[in-house]
Amino acid sequence: MKHMRHTLTFHTKTRRAFINITPEVEHVILDSGVRHGLVLVNAMHITASVFINDDESGLHQDFERFLERIAPEHPHQQYDHNGYEDNADAHIKRQIMGREVVVAITDGRLDFGPWEQIFYGEFDGMRDKRVLIKVIGV
Repeated sequence: MKHMRHTLTFHTKTRRAFINITPEVEHVILDSGVRHGLVLVNAMHITASVFINDDESGLHQDFERFLERIAPEHPHQQYDHNGYEDNADAHIKRQIMGREVVVAITDGRLDFGPWEQIFYGEFDGMRDKRVLIKVIGV
């Protein structure tokens, strides 16, 4: 059994962003030497997300509008969480978009369906945050 742990660090210039991290995950899998197994990709912060979807800018704009309707950055009434920090909306957005993904590795490659890509979702950016990539297999 082989395994490898790697972290990515992001520091977005904006409060919210969607970043395609598929190439970085593929590079870690290649470096690990794992041919068959699993890769876990996990946002290591409670105001960030990792998810799988299509890399299409219109879809990302749709995500942004949907998330703002569900958990607006500037709500009409105050979030109970907002006190020391004003990022309650980011916590809620992370819950909706998810914490992590697990993808099969077959013949040393991500075993994806059509159009699938791995994304880092940032909901309270402009500071360093990490993503864990853990590869396990043979």
